[in-house]
Amino acid sequence: MYVYKMSGRVPELVICSFIVVSLLVIHFFSDLIRASLGGNYTRDVTLSQLVEAQSSDYAWLLKLLVNCFGYSCVFVPGYLIYKYVARTGYLERGNKTCLHRAINMCITGNSSYDQLDANGSPTDKDRPDVAATPKRTSSQEAVQLLWCFGGLMVSYLTWGVLQEKVMTQHYLNFAGESAKFKDSQFLVFSNRLLAFVVALAYLQWQPSPVRHRAPLYKYSYASFSNIMSAWFQYEALKFVNFPTQVLAKSCKIIPVMLMGKIMSKTKYEAYEYATALLISLGMIFFMSGSSDSSKASGVTTLTGVFLLSLYMVFDSFTANWQGSLFKSYGMTSLQMMCGVNLFSSIFTGASLSMQGGFMDSLAFATEHPKFVFDMVVLSICSAVGQLFIYHTIDVFGPVVFTIIMTLRQAVAILLSCVIYHHSISVLGIFGVLIVFLAIFLRVFCTQRMRAMRKRAEANKPKMAV
Repeated sequence: MYVYKMSGRVPELVICSFIVVSLLVIHFFSDLIRASLGGNYTRDVTLSQLVEAQSSDYAWLLKLLVNCFGYSCVFVPGYLIYKYVARTGYLERGNKTCLHRAINMCITGNSSYDQLDANGSPTDKDRPDVAATPKRTSSQEAVQLLWCFGGLMVSYLTWGVLQEKVMTQHYLNFAGESAKFKDSQFLVFSNRLLAFVVALAYLQWQPSPVRHRAPLYKYSYASFSNIMSAWFQYEALKFVNFPTQVLAKSCKIIPVMLMGKIMSKTKYEAYEYATALLISLGMIFFMSGSSDSSKASGVTTLTGVFLLSLYMVFDSFTANWQGSLFKSYGMTSLQMMCGVNLFSSIFTGASLSMQGGFMDSLAFATEHPKFVFDMVVLSICSAVGQLFIYHTIDVFGPVVFTIIMTLRQAVAILLSCVIYHHSISVLGIFGVLIVFLAIFLRVFCTQRMRAMRKRAEANKPKMAV
């Protein structure tokens, strides 16, 4: 690799030119897409509006393609800058500008060249000593558990009810006319932006004892899969009811196991396969026994199931990728939350700007004040809920968290049926019971296996020194 010696501001100008030229090319192609969809350059019609005007059953596919094209506003300049920096040795230059520090953080994870181990993780000497957490009394433990349980329940039950309301219900404007909000990506953007602000504020209020070392671009993979899973989740509500979506989330175990097998070569116990099969069986019973007259066509149901399947695939990739980042770089959960939501906000913000989705959504918001209230509360619940997730796992572990979230899913299905009048047959109820029984069985077997391993380790004969 040849290292080009450049002086002055030439490298910065080259990097800026990559960004400007990439955006101009993407804007040109977006105009071509707009023209092909029937948009007239003399009319004030956004690309987002043209996409919404297509056939309702298949508009989601066109929206997906346009959204991904919008994400290229970030991916293309980022890739060009990465290749340019690698070829020219830009990071080794002595001139440390703001742009240089930003690119250094994105590519290496350091604003200065600190020593890392062979895996890119901080060396042990750089890790601060964290004081042991003092033991809590039984009453303090109970209060803490009640706090976590209440926080998760209130946050995510409110989030679930508002999610279904925003995506399926009509809003009245000042003239008394009703309309539905259609841009799922704007909801993803508002949720992720607020979550990023909350995580950043929390880290500023209580700085992490672990110094952040991960290259920022590593978060972009989890961010992309995260916003895709969230978008598929919102879009699915246009085709299936909320109880179906909630129960489908319980089936995430299956794609997570598949991704773990593919990405990490993870081995699973027999009970894990058995409970995954039970969950699938329960989901089939529920889908057969639930009905919704407003979403009754075969095409619609199949589309909804397909969107939920894509949601689970992307969500399982996110979980596995984040797990690998935790192992490699040892960041805290809040640092992960901050990094992932930062890139998620950038991706969705760039895509909305390219499509004109900001103007459409803001215009809808100014005409429908109740939507603004619902959207703000929805985003707050999503952000606060993430904090409770990290806190619960940190204090009580993943098993207690899984039990709480399983109970939350059961209550969410009940709430949705009561508020939005969904009908579920006896077969559907039987399917729900099978799914939740399988989840609790999985938690019980996991705990039992751990206890057996601990006993086996304790009973091992100690070798004489």
